[in-house]
Amino acid sequence: MTLQQLRYIITIVNCGSISEAAKQLYITQPSLSNAVKELEHEYGISIFNRTPKGISLSLDGTEFLSYARQVLEQTDLMEQHYLNKKPLKRICSISTQHYAFAVNAFVNLVSRQENEEYEFTLRETRTHEIIEDVKNFRSELGILYLNDFNRKVLEKLFKESGLIFHPLFEASPHVFISSAHPLSRQDSVTLDDLQPFPFLAFEQGEKNSFYYSEEILSTVPRKKIIYVSDRATLFNLLIGLNGYTICSGILNSNLNGDNIIAVPLRTSEHMKIGWIANPKVHLSIFAENYLEELKNLIQKDGLAVYPVEPSSTDV
Repeated sequence: MTLQQLRYIITIVNCGSISEAAKQLYITQPSLSNAVKELEHEYGISIFNRTPKGISLSLDGTEFLSYARQVLEQTDLMEQHYLNKKPLKRICSISTQHYAFAVNAFVNLVSRQENEEYEFTLRETRTHEIIEDVKNFRSELGILYLNDFNRKVLEKLFKESGLIFHPLFEASPHVFISSAHPLSRQDSVTLDDLQPFPFLAFEQGEKNSFYYSEEILSTVPRKKIIYVSDRATLFNLLIGLNGYTICSGILNSNLNGDNIIAVPLRTSEHMKIGWIANPKVHLSIFAENYLEELKNLIQKDGLAVYPVEPSSTDV
């Protein structure tokens, strides 16, 4: 086994295919395939499942990947300490529902990086794709929410995918509206108050089920609904059309300005927002620091937020 072979495995997992990894590594695909086969033969395991549709990590491969990441991280630290080498390029990917606080935490973390090189990915994407990203190791973490309505369906998916949900906090639902919205001066609003205005929601593609909706109370009948695919468009429509969306209520004006505000929604519903990960995979230092940034930001900017104890409520 060589450190280069371990780097090959991690690059293949990050890219999702041997052909794409070979391009990034500037080697031929047969050379990369042979390096993987040699490693598998040496340890007597199959790291990847190979099918006509592509490759995926095997159960042994999942465990191997965790060890490989730890070995490379520790090697990097030793070389920095004893050989004064520059830190390796930091690589990490995170998938999330469309939460402003998830982006804010990412900004805070990246702005504190002292590495001369890094390659980070933040994917604001659909609920089902978040689960697939973490399941297939395209992302280390996935940020999403559970409530009484979607819990059983999503927990079943987590279990089938070998993932664990770790709660971050519980929140009372709020609505995001423009600061110039007719309801902006209200201390709180009801669904009846919101009926005349367009409801804005993130479309979920082929998995367009109420259970995958990012907005709580998604089954409530509405006369006006607009589906969007990105947060910038949603914010523009909140302002331009006096629309609204339902969210956790955490909003940071440093990145989002003062044009959007959060108003409490009068309802008995609650959202439990947390992160999913594969328990067999060792989180990178970046991923762990990102979680700390999330917790700090939630504590600082949270509205009607109730921290939960991960040790007692993980599912």
